[in-house]
Amino acid sequence: MDSSATKGLTLHSHAGVAYRFDPGALCLELLTTGGPGPYRRYEVLHEPADLAAWADRSRLTPTPALDVSEAEVADVRRLRDALFRAVIAHTRGEPYPPGDLERINEAAALPPLAPAISPTGQQHWAGTPSGTHLAATVARDAVELLTGPFAHRIRTCAADDCHLLYVDTSRPGRRRWCSMEHCGNRHKVRALRARHTEEG
Repeated sequence: MDSSATKGLTLHSHAGVAYRFDPGALCLELLTTGGPGPYRRYEVLHEPADLAAWADRSRLTPTPALDVSEAEVADVRRLRDALFRAVIAHTRGEPYPPGDLERINEAAALPPLAPAISPTGQQHWAGTPSGTHLAATVARDAVELLTGPFAHRIRTCAADDCHLLYVDTSRPGRRRWCSMEHCGNRHKVRALRARHTEEG
């Protein structure tokens, strides 16, 4: 889990309004690409280019130039769905689904993206990074998050109609919304309207 990165993602509301969302961890960024069951309708990982595009938007810096196969895209989707179910179980205090933990652990056991230093002193990724390296990196991030000091800070946005998951890395630990620009602002507007209605 990389709590120091602040890149965040640009998401779009149902009305098409762009807003910033920083889930606080690489593995939680992957959960914005779709998911199991009702989240299948949000699926965006259909082909290798889609996974590369997600990596470019993610908190991975520098962006890896991935060599991804169709099979690896399917593997990443399966890992993401397992992560989704495991993280939701965690936030509810329920046991982890055994099959999902096995998938996460299997992915985490494979070689991750390997950082290296170029002759100019810049960081890059060694070798030819694959979809499998990317999946291993995400899975290891999930293991670190779910077993680390911020495990109790993983939350779902407080808005009734939002299901985005994030880790609250703020000092006071009082974050309620996926984004103050989006759900936090909607809450303020609703509260203001309710006060006006009561006063009127």
